[in-house]
Amino acid sequence: MYFGYNGTMRTRPGRRDEVVTLLLSGLEHPAVGCLSYVVGTDDEDADLIHVTEVWLSEQHHDDSLTLPETKDAIARAMPMLTGEFTSTRITVLGGVGLEVGNA
Repeated sequence: MYFGYNGTMRTRPGRRDEVVTLLLSGLEHPAVGCLSYVVGTDDEDADLIHVTEVWLSEQHHDDSLTLPETKDAIARAMPMLTGEFTSTRITVLGGVGLEVGNA
């Protein structure tokens, strides 16, 4: 089974697009084990960002957070965020584009 992560983050007013740009930078070379990384904005809340990720394992996800480029992006984004976050760790059972059982 794959590891999934769903989260939201609230930006300071007017900073959403800058944070989205940071979140989407560097995707031409995704972290090892990342199968899906989706960033979206909320249609009803101009300062809320959603992130959905699927990884080969929770360890791959955790390892990605130790990469220098990830740490740099987090440090650059933090001043633009309010500190309001949600996160849910999930076991991915299937879905379009995923071959569950081959993990």
